[in-house]
Parts: sequence; C-alpha cells; structure tokens
Amino acid sequence: MDDRPDPDKILKQVQTEESRRGKLKIFFGAVAGVGKTYSMLEEARHRKKEGMDVVVGVVETHKRSETEALLEGLEVLPRKAIFYKNIEIKEFDLEAALKKRPALILVDELAHTNAPGSVHSKRWQDVEELLEEGINVYTTLNVQHCESMNDLVAQITRVIVHETVPDSFLEKADEFELVDIPPEELLKRLKEGKVYLGEQAELAAQNFFRLGNLIALRQLALKYTARSVDNKLRAYKDIHTISTVWKVGEHFLVCISPNPRATKIIRAAKQIATDLGAQWTVAYVESFATLERVADKENVNSMLLFAEKMGAQTVTLSGEDIPETIVSYARSKNISKIVMGKPGKPRLRERLFGSFIDKLARKCGEIDLYLISGEVDEELPKVQYVPMETFSWQGILWAVAVVGVCTIINKLLSPYLALANLIMVFLLGITWLAFCYGRRVAIVGTLLSVASFDFFFIPPYHTFSVMEHEHVITFGVMLVVGLIIGSLTGRLRRQTIAMRLREQRTQVLYSLSKDLAKSSRPEELFQMLLAHIQDFFKYPAVIFTENQNKKLEILTAVGNSRDLALQEQETAGWVFQHKKPAGRGTETLSGSKGFYMPLMASQDAVGVIGIFPGESKDFLSPENQHVLDMFIKQTALAVEGAWLAAANIKAETELERTRLRNMIFDTSAYDVKDALRVIARSAAELLNPEVINNEEKRDKLVKDIQVQTKQLDDLAGELPKIIDELKQP
Repeated sequence: MDDRPDPDKILKQVQTEESRRGKLKIFFGAVAGVGKTYSMLEEARHRKKEGMDVVVGVVETHKRSETEALLEGLEVLPRKAIFYKNIEIKEFDLEAALKKRPALILVDELAHTNAPGSVHSKRWQDVEELLEEGINVYTTLNVQHCESMNDLVAQITRVIVHETVPDSFLEKADEFELVDIPPEELLKRLKEGKVYLGEQAELAAQNFFRLGNLIALRQLALKYTARSVDNKLRAYKDIHTISTVWKVGEHFLVCISPNPRATKIIRAAKQIATDLGAQWTVAYVESFATLERVADKENVNSMLLFAEKMGAQTVTLSGEDIPETIVSYARSKNISKIVMGKPGKPRLRERLFGSFIDKLARKCGEIDLYLISGEVDEELPKVQYVPMETFSWQGILWAVAVVGVCTIINKLLSPYLALANLIMVFLLGITWLAFCYGRRVAIVGTLLSVASFDFFFIPPYHTFSVMEHEHVITFGVMLVVGLIIGSLTGRLRRQTIAMRLREQRTQVLYSLSKDLAKSSRPEELFQMLLAHIQDFFKYPAVIFTENQNKKLEILTAVGNSRDLALQEQETAGWVFQHKKPAGRGTETLSGSKGFYMPLMASQDAVGVIGIFPGESKDFLSPENQHVLDMFIKQTALAVEGAWLAAANIKAETELERTRLRNMIFDTSAYDVKDALRVIARSAAELLNPEVINNEEKRDKLVKDIQVQTKQLDDLAGELPKIIDELKQP
C-alpha cells in the first residue's frame, strides 16, 4: 500500500503536462484522396473565424483546385530550401514555426521523410517538437503509414511502405478524426483526376487503388480509429481512478529469435497489446551457445531497439535451458501469456529429441502459450541475414597442432602404455581445445584425434584400414566421448565468458557508485563519470553544463572530444532543452558525430553528455544502452544531491547570518549609556538616609540595578561572538 502512487498527485502531474503540451489532432484516412487535407483546412478556417492564430506550416495540395481554394485567407509559412546533391528541396521550416509560435499550425503528411540536412529525419519528429513547445498541431495520416499496420498493408497490397510513424507517438494524439468515403466514390474521384494526375493516376488504379485493397484498407482504418478511442477511454478512467471500472491490465511476454522475421512478430504483438490494453515485454534468451555469434547479436540488437520503438519493454535473459528460462522469468513477473512465432519445418534434431515448442508447452503450466504467424511471404523483399562464421582458422590450426603434439607424446609412451591410456592423452588435448576455442574446434580436434589414433597406433600401421572389428567400437567410443567432453567443456567456457561479462558490468557499476560517494563537488562527480565511460566503452566523451548566464558550455572532457563537441554545441543545446537523446544513431540530428544524452536527475536535467563512438556499430546495443543509462542516472542523482546539500548549507548559513544581523540590530538599539546612568543614579539614591529607611524604595532601586546589570552582562557575552562572525568572509 505504501508503494501505491497517489492518484491526486498523478492527476495534478498529468494536468500540468497537458497544460504545457500542445494538442495534436490527426485527420486519419484509409488512403490518399479521401479528403483528409480538405477536412483539415476546413477545420482550420473555422478556428480562424473564431479568432485563433492559425498558420499553415506545410500543406500538399497536389494541384487540386478545391484544396488550393481553402488556403486563401490563411497565413502560409514559407518553406525552407535545403540543397542536397545540387538539388533544391523545399521542406517545412521548423525553426520559423518555433519562432512564430502560432496557436495552431497545420503540418500535412505526418509520415513524410525530411531531406538530409534537416533538424529531424522524420516530419513526425518536427510535430513532436512543436507539441512540446505548447503549439497545437493539425496533421494528416493514412493507415498504411502506421508502424504496427505495416505488415498487414504489405500483405494486402503487395507493397511495403517505408515511411511509417511509430505507434508510441500516435498514441499521444489528443484526437483522431476519421475521414472516410466509400471505395466506389474514391475510384470515381481517381478517374476524374481528383486524387492523382496523368500517368500516376493510371498506375495507382492498376496497382494500389484496386477495389479489394480499398475495402481492406478502409476496414483497417476503422479498426485503428476504434482502437484509438478505446485507448483514450481507458486513459481517462486510469487518470480519474474510477474504482468501479478499474481493471488490472494484462501482461504478456513475446519471445524472439535472431531471425529477421521476428520484426513481423513484434508488429503483430503490438496490435495484440493495443487491442487488449496490455503491457508487453519482448524477450530474447541468450544461451551460452549463441554468445559468439556476431551476426545473431547484431540482428537481436536491432530487433530489441525496434521493439522499444514500438513501445515494448525489452529484456535479454541468459540460460542454457531456454524454455525453463522463459517460464521462470514469466512467473517472476506474473506474466500470464507467452507469445511466439510459429516454428518452421521440423529438423532431424527436433524429430528425435522433441521441438522447442513442445518443451515450452510442457513447462508453461498455468501460463497460456500463443503461436502467431511469423513467416514472410516469398514475393516480398526479405531482410538480409548475414550467416555467422562457422570456424576460426586460428582455432583449426591449433587443433592440428594439439593433435600433433598428442600423437608425438603417445608415440613416446606407446611401448609402455596400453591403447586405452593413449586415448586419454588425446581426450586431454580435446578438453583443452574446447575450453580455449569452443565446441566447434573441439569437434575438429576429436575427428583428427580418431584419425591419428587409427593411422599411427592401430595395425596395420600408417593406414586407415582396421584388421580387428573391436577397434571400430574403440573408435566409436573415442569419438562419442570426445564429442561429449568437447561439448561440456565448451559450454563451461561459454558460461565463464558470460559470467565474466556480467561481473565486469556489475563491477563497473559498483566502482562508479563507490567513487561517487567520495565527493560532493559536481565537477569531480562529472569527471568520475567520464573516467568510467572511458574505461568501459573506450570512447571519448564530454559533459556540458549551464553556466551563470544560463548558457550551455563544456565543463569537462576526455580524449579528443572537446574539439568535436564545440562543433556540435547546438545539438547538445537541443538535448538539454528537450530532455531527449539526439545525434548519431538517433532520428534527431542524426548527422552529428556524437551521441548526446541528457543527464536526468529526479527533478530536471543537470547537464548533457556527448559520446563519440567513432566507427563502432554496436555502441547503441541494448546492453550498452542500459549500462550507459545506469551510469548517467547514478551520476545525475549524485550531482543533484550535491547541489541540494550545497543549497541546504547555504540556507543554514543565511539563517545564521540573519540571526546575527538581528542580534546586532538589538545590540545597537540598546543604549549602554542609559543603562550605566540608571545604575549610577540608583546607587547614589541608596546612600540617601531616607531611602535606606524606606524598604520599598530600597528594593525598587536594587531591582533596577540588577536588571540593567544583567542586560550589560548578556551584551558583553554576545559581543565576542559577533566580532568572530564579522571577521569571517
């Protein structure tokens, strides 16, 4: 109960974010020509009549006279000219829009890809920045440009759409307005030239704009719109904590392999998660047998990054028994459903020992198992799959050398030992090969050992023929034992490598935490972060912080990063302002040489870190990204804590100075001469005989002397403290 979030706090936070962020309205349709841009312009004209400041950022009329007529009376923002390969391209001017800051801006064709050299690679990212600046946006989108619908559209139309918008962004839209007309009317508009002109219209009618395609796409658009409305309803209930209809969302686990078709499984899982309103996690089990497969690792990294882009949580698990690893993780996270792709044709190993699906189904128990289609149509383009390197030539040479050494040793020992003992020498060499170079090299060593044993130690010598049949059994046992030993030793080697990697990451994080606890100065904390990044990633890095003038400047750097960072200071400023990563490997300012991330603490960004990975391709792998996130989070929190501690000390010092100031005022207001005068007068009157005989007057004078004396005594005690305080800077 103590960990449950406060609903009032959540509501207040959401309302604050909503008041700061602009509103996004998407005019949504099945295909081009249904009237999305027309409807958007009509709506904008209504807003203009109501007195709203409306600006047209970019609208593609495609030379349609009816659409062009609606632009009259609306302010149109001039487009920005970008030169790419000596060609002038007119693009939406994001900087001018941000400078003008209208109440409402129209940005047509949300899925458009910007020309190289633009701030963002995609137009939807331009819209995202406008929304963050509090500017309301109207835009248009076709269903085929939704990322989760990509495979379905390709299956229907036989066309793969490359310009897509992530569903995680579309889910933030405040309003979806479906613009729809019957397919027959749309085909009529196409023939009349109201959709495309000339040959383009004829090609569209023959390919994409077939009646069946239009009906299917229309159904997808209706389904997607209904799903959007469903999401908004659930979000409203969650924000307002309506207990009568509160439901615990489902959580399912999607298991992927390095196969490129896993992309389709992730898209299908996204649709399932959206339909069910469920949380979903994409998992990959890294068995010890796959640690050295470079191609598999690259494919898995791209799949996990794609899943995160689709809004999923991702996790990489480790274990030799893959079904057991999956089920154990699902139970630990209270996951009730496991989703994976259908298997292909069974292999001989699966026929003999059972398939992976069978093993997983038996272990699932109370967890439901769902199989979805993961096969790719043969006619569609396939993702290139790079096969892994089968053997290491260095390992094969070592196998030949080790078997040769074992043969020489056995030649020297053969007069004194039985054949069974000679076999042990070969098995020892196989064990060494397996531990140093893996299972595949050990298999080569096993085959060479059997051949050498037959050639040199089994009569007839120096031939591969066998006189006694029992020696065939000896060869078979030697081969099987060698393969088993090689496999088990290779597995031990892979386990050792995996544990070494995990230990290295754990040790690095522990070392950083330990170092951060040694200092309370932000400059030193930032230097510790850069030192650990240099040690772990081996890349130069730089940290930007705000100076007293609220401008971003380089605080500290390692390697040759300072000169590179000075050239990309605008990228760092964008990251600090928007609190989002940018630069190389991202879709924002991707032409930068460095990768920039905000140093986010609990309240705000305390700086920006820039890392320059050079030509490295696996820097942004999920494993490296998670380690970097931990580095940044720990350091940012430590810096924030140092700032808060310094602010607390400053506040206490100011409080003490205020107390001292008040004391000085009280002291200066106290008249010492009057006090001494009262004491002297009272003492003189006490010598008067009349006062001596009057007990009442005598007591009053004595009391006055005591009060004034005590005040002088207190003042004398405080004066040294005041003097010491005033001497301090």
